[in-house]
Order: sequence, then structure tokens, then C-alpha cells
Amino acid sequence: MIYLDNAATTYPKPKAVYQNVMRAMTEYGANPGRGSHAMAIEGARVIYETRELLAELFNLDDPMKVIFTFNATDGLNQAIKGVLNPGDHVITTTMEHNSVLRPIKELEKYGVENTIVQCASDGRVSVEDIEAAVRNNTKLVVTTHVSNLTGTIMPIEKIGQMCKRRNVLYLVDGSQSAGVLEIDMKKQNIDLLAVPGHKGLLGPQGTGALMINCDTEIKQLREGGTGSESSSVIQPDFYPDKLESGTHNLPGIAGLNAGIKYILNKGTKSIYSHEKKLLEIFIDEIEKNAKIKIYGPEDIDDRCGVVPLNVEGIDSSEVAFMLDTQYGIAVRPGLHCAPLAHKTIGTEKIGAVRFGIGPFNKKSDIMAAIKALNEISGIK
Repeated sequence: MIYLDNAATTYPKPKAVYQNVMRAMTEYGANPGRGSHAMAIEGARVIYETRELLAELFNLDDPMKVIFTFNATDGLNQAIKGVLNPGDHVITTTMEHNSVLRPIKELEKYGVENTIVQCASDGRVSVEDIEAAVRNNTKLVVTTHVSNLTGTIMPIEKIGQMCKRRNVLYLVDGSQSAGVLEIDMKKQNIDLLAVPGHKGLLGPQGTGALMINCDTEIKQLREGGTGSESSSVIQPDFYPDKLESGTHNLPGIAGLNAGIKYILNKGTKSIYSHEKKLLEIFIDEIEKNAKIKIYGPEDIDDRCGVVPLNVEGIDSSEVAFMLDTQYGIAVRPGLHCAPLAHKTIGTEKIGAVRFGIGPFNKKSDIMAAIKALNEISGIK
């Protein structure tokens, strides 16, 4: 199998990720923070070390403001619903995933206003358009760093600078960029950053994090056991306990620990450079085929390793099915949980076949995909 669905979940993972998961399950799989015995202490140590690793990777001063989540959707919901109150206004864009759009639309029912800024047909957004939408009651701007549909890289540092100047909080969805592009929360003026563990961070599914780089109060979405202040029936008001009720996904976090160490050792510049080279080969070759349309920015520097395309006269699901069954190539067709993004690029009725390049793909994978697409389109 040639795996080109890394925009959904990166596969395979570094060997140490699998080893760490198994070690957690077999050697210290107790409940971290809920006991004083050696296994519970080791679990708590691994969890805290992983907070430190995430803080290091994203340049966040306080590891205790690293909140573990189940995925990026969980973190985005926590940030959006935890910050906004009735009467507040939030700004986002048409290139967002439903994990941003749906929480924002849900909050409409409770008196939270929103503006969805229209992006260009290649997925790019104008910082000026975002700033023009700022109102007196604007509390939050939410944008993706990299579109999960087109791979478009958003100007998050410029947006962050604008938000700081206008005294508005900035939440970044790092689902497609964390572990691939540099994210510096201080340099880029990011107040809140939500990331999945199972994509570019190379960890297991069921992991993620919300990083908090501001002093704004964030309401918890759930209450329960935290292993702290157990004599009280009131939820603790300090991080990370305030936002982390219930037992942690210790095996998942242990695996994530290894994934982040791999990235810190390899470096995001090296990872992105590798993916960019493969991306350039793929796009340059596919553009030679007049029967295939690629969406997204023309300039390779404006995009990450996500490429949506359509083959003339063939439904995207059929293309993906043929790639899988006839060529052993895994991709994702359809609407990719981003309906407004598809409307922005003009594919809301037909969807697209998405190729997601990952850190462990090789040039031979890309050449095989090019050959398969040419044959599917009728060019031998």
C-alpha cells in the first residue's frame, strides 16, 4: 500500500511511537496522578515530560498551560466555547474545517455573533479583510494555519500581529501544520493553538493538545476528577486541571511523546523541505495532464503537502476507489469536512480527491501516483 492520506492521519509512525505505547500498556499502565505508587508516578512523569516537549516545540513558556485533548476538534471546541460569551463576536474564514465552523454556528443559538471572511479561489485570505471585520465586541479570530483542503498556508504571523494591535485573541488550528511548519506562539502572537497528536506530530489517534498563551479566562466544558483538590466538589480553577477532567490517555500520550522527540530531533525545516520536494514533483507532473485539475495556490511556497484534484469526467469517489483497488494507493475523496472551503474553490458539488504527502513518503510513491492518475485519466 502506498499511503497518501497523511492529511487525515500520518502513517506510518516512527518505531519509537509504537514502542512507547506498548511500554505504557505493559509496564506502567496505571492511572497517572491518582496514586503514589511507582507505576502512577511514572505515568505522571511521562505526561509532564510531554507537556514540556509540546511547550518547547511551540515556544510556550508554561508547560502547565498545555492542555491534553482527544484531538484538534476537542481542543478547538474547548477554546472557542471556553472563550466566547453571549454578546461577543468571533471572526473566521471560509477555508475552515467544520471543527471550527460548527462550534461557532452552535454558539449563534446563545447570542455569539460571527463573521466568516471570504477567501480567494486558491484558498488564500487577506489580513486586511479580517481586520475590516473587527468590531467593538470582537473577542476572537480563528483561522487554520494550513487548509486541510488546498494546503494553502495562511499568514498567521501577520494575522497575529493585527490581533495583538486590535486587542483581539487569536486561535490557530494547527491540524495540518503542527510538526511540519514552524509554529512559534510568541513570535507569531498566537494566544491559543489547537493541534492533533495523530497527524504531523506523529502520535497515536485519540491525542491532541490546546496550548494557552494568554491570561484570558477559559471556561471548562466538563467537570470531574482531576486527582487534585479531591476534598472539594468544585472544579479546580488552575491549569491544566481546570480543563482536564478524567483519566488521561496515557498510552496515547506516551506515543505522542516519542513522536514529538522525533520532530525535535529531525527539525520541522527538514521535514517540510522533504515534503515540499515531493509536492513540487507531484504538481509539476500532474499539471502536464490537461484532463486533471489541481486546486490551490500556484506558488509552491504558498502551500503545504496537501493537494486536491479532479479527473475530468470521473467522480472523485470513483477515482479514489480505482487508486485503492487497482493501484494500492490510499487517498481521500469527497468534501473533507470543509463545505465552505469547497464552495470557495468551486468544488462544493463534485468534491475532490485529496493527496496528503507525509514525512515518510518517497519519490517512488509520488511517481506511482502520477502514473496511476495518468492511466485513470486515459493517458498512458
